[in-house]
Amino acid sequence: MSLNQQQITDIENVLRTALRNKFKNYKPEPKAMPFHSRLLGKDRMALFSFIHSLNTNFGTSIFEPVALSLAKSRFKRAESQAIAGHKISSQAQIKIQQIMDDLITAKSSPNKKQEIEIIQKIAQKGEFRTVKPTKVDILLESYTGELFLFDIKTAKPNAGGFKEFKRTLLEWAAITLANNPNAKIHTLIAIPYNPYDPEPYNRWTIRGMLDLEQELKVANEFWDFIGGEGAYNDLLDCFERVGIELRNEIDDYFAKYNKI
Repeated sequence: MSLNQQQITDIENVLRTALRNKFKNYKPEPKAMPFHSRLLGKDRMALFSFIHSLNTNFGTSIFEPVALSLAKSRFKRAESQAIAGHKISSQAQIKIQQIMDDLITAKSSPNKKQEIEIIQKIAQKGEFRTVKPTKVDILLESYTGELFLFDIKTAKPNAGGFKEFKRTLLEWAAITLANNPNAKIHTLIAIPYNPYDPEPYNRWTIRGMLDLEQELKVANEFWDFIGGEGAYNDLLDCFERVGIELRNEIDDYFAKYNKI
């Protein structure tokens, strides 16, 4: 077991709180589907709607607080919805655009180490411009001073969206290096679970945009990095235990829709 008892307790409390808050605040969209309701039952239709709603904010309401809970025992600093900074150099902006153009046209292949080195050299050159970057979902600082900035994405993001994901990763690096040119910075995409399991995650669609070794962590790669080897499996067990514990609450909540 990777997680200690305190971590397990904290994570399970996060899950209970998140689910109960969702029940308390959830308001189904008024949408009449008489054929579906009569065929499947209003409770099942309500459950379907609830799951769809939950999926839209699973990252902020569940994955982020769980990641923070795991990271606090292994990292010097752990924050969610963090700001990478507010300034970027004009030279870095030009270089990021050039990197993006070369990747899009397949003139070059993604190489994060090389890209960071290029940006680092010009991160404080030119005019400093005020920017409002995408918030960092999870920001971690190791005890050796390395920074890890994660953008948590849904399990099957649109392949075309990875162009903007890549730009965000490069901008986070440039903004961080504008403030501290000697920073040891890593910017990554995290995908909390593999929807293709037990098959490997389908990475070929993003191979030309992301450095798969340096910019992407999927399922156990992400959770074991944050919580230690075995954290992913321990985490699944936490979700299962809480689901079993709250099963009656969940059933009672959706049963009321049959009375409406």
